[in-house]
Amino acid sequence: MRKLLRKKEIRKLEGLIKEEILKKVKLEEFKDNEGDFIFSNGIPLLFKFNNSWVLTLHSFIKEFNEVQYKKIIVDAGAIKFIVNGADIMRPGITKINLEIEKGEILIIKEETHNKSLALGVALFSGQEMGSMDSGKVIKSLHYVGDFIWNKKL
Repeated sequence: MRKLLRKKEIRKLEGLIKEEILKKVKLEEFKDNEGDFIFSNGIPLLFKFNNSWVLTLHSFIKEFNEVQYKKIIVDAGAIKFIVNGADIMRPGITKINLEIEKGEILIIKEETHNKSLALGVALFSGQEMGSMDSGKVIKSLHYVGDFIWNKKL
């Protein structure tokens, strides 16, 4: 199902997408068997996770986002796994924000060029992650090259 969003529906997205962007672009909601998405000019800006809208990596790259998710920095060795959909393991993390709360949406960046690689949900608090030496700490939700990244209208 594909439909153009009305002003009332767009107002609900304030605080996620920059207001000047919301005023300039036409937004379309698209639902299929892969999920619920909001597109602008054929690019996915938001997707639904646990009944809440989450920004896509495209939103961050194009700097459309109003929300700044807390970030985790990973080493170069973790990149190939993350962009193939792997969850984030503790040994690959080089910098942790200790204010992260369990269940919070995070942006995963690589340490050399500070590029966004993925979005995930924290399985532990930042304090807990900091005290861990191994194990899965972030569940991957969306990554460069996945079906959301490649989704087009």
